[in-house]
Amino acid sequence: MSKNNQRASQPKPLHILFADDEVPLQELIADELPRMGFTVTVCPDGPTAVAAIEKNVFDCIVVDLDMPGLNGIQVIERCKQLSPGTEAIVLTGKASKDTAIAALRLGAFDYLQKPCTLVELQTRLRRVAEKRELTRQLQALQLRLARVEGQAQMVGSHPLMQRVKSLIAKVAPSGSNVLILGETGTGKELVARAIHEQSERADKPFLAVNCGAFPENLIESELFGHRKGAFTGAEENRAGLFEVVDGGTLFLDEVGELPKSMQAKLLRVLESGEVRRVGDTQPFKVDVRIVCATHRNLPQLVEAGEFRQDLWYRINTFVVELPPLRERKDDLPELARHLLLRHRPQAKSMAEPFTPEALALLRGYEWPGNIRELANVVEHAAILADGLPIREVDLPQHLLQPRAPGSLRKGILSLRELEAQAIQAALDRHAGNKTAAANELGISIKTLYNKLGQELGLRAA
Repeated sequence: MSKNNQRASQPKPLHILFADDEVPLQELIADELPRMGFTVTVCPDGPTAVAAIEKNVFDCIVVDLDMPGLNGIQVIERCKQLSPGTEAIVLTGKASKDTAIAALRLGAFDYLQKPCTLVELQTRLRRVAEKRELTRQLQALQLRLARVEGQAQMVGSHPLMQRVKSLIAKVAPSGSNVLILGETGTGKELVARAIHEQSERADKPFLAVNCGAFPENLIESELFGHRKGAFTGAEENRAGLFEVVDGGTLFLDEVGELPKSMQAKLLRVLESGEVRRVGDTQPFKVDVRIVCATHRNLPQLVEAGEFRQDLWYRINTFVVELPPLRERKDDLPELARHLLLRHRPQAKSMAEPFTPEALALLRGYEWPGNIRELANVVEHAAILADGLPIREVDLPQHLLQPRAPGSLRKGILSLRELEAQAIQAALDRHAGNKTAAANELGISIKTLYNKLGQELGLRAA
């Protein structure tokens, strides 16, 4: 290892354990790493390294694979048992990389082949420092988010939602890739969070990214990171999202919007578990569970040549399909109440924070924007209302506009007209099946027959 180093500031000083049986190298590291801003403990062999790990917590260990007493693999194994969050970098003097790869499989962050320069070691240690700093920041943000949102709560008892909850419970512990399908606004990110929280990765990072939100020329850098100088504007090294959530779950929303070039690179990551920063020559291992989502028809995109078939096979290992809100209107009262509590916590003590007239309006609407639109409507009502319960006049006026084809309504509907419209729409959706229509409307079959007996101008079958 040559004395060729460039001093650079670290995001946070690292406490390093260095273990190697070469005395000149021990002396060099003990002298040079502190000059780079690191705290270092130097050990001459494996047993001494393990003894130090049992007494202290290190940010990173740098170990030679071939040492007397205990080899580098054994030191890493013991370190991961005692301190799973400690990163490991392995040094190997062998021409074969097999043992280094075995160390990576144990969770080592990276490896260096001897002889190497101090610059190369410093670069690896800087990456460790960046990763740990980003992880700390992400954990702090997640803690703040958890305090605001709480755990992912799947609201609704409709049979379609019960099936979704059952699928989540089955797939979450498996570690398999998951594809979530559903219209815009149906709650795909909430499902992804629920999968993460019910998995063995629950204490690791969760990050959601909209694949359609980045310019095509920047998305590779966002996902995989880049080295300083890799392109114009890359003024410093930057970790990508895969690196930031290492050990956790990455939710790729609107994966159907990825450009073809990025589809190929994502496929390579899924197949190899390796990520390479833009401008880097060497890939490094990551352990990230992928959950994807889209509102688009991926098989059609595959057929049209806009989405890679091999990537489609990779991401749809397990599919969870979310129903639109219009297909589970029985859940509307519970959903509306849940959303209202975000803005009016005092509604928790009320038996029903919406008047019957307001609920009738919610039930009569088709919700093209699904739960996201319902959340906006409830927030609007919470702002406008002078108190509780939420009344019909507190709801946005567009809810009074019927969306059923052939509607002749010109002005404001009366409650009687709204009721008739909601019942007729339910009957039409269920081909005249009164039991199914009553279940959807949340009323008894007797009440439905009473309504049909009134002069509402309804087609009973």
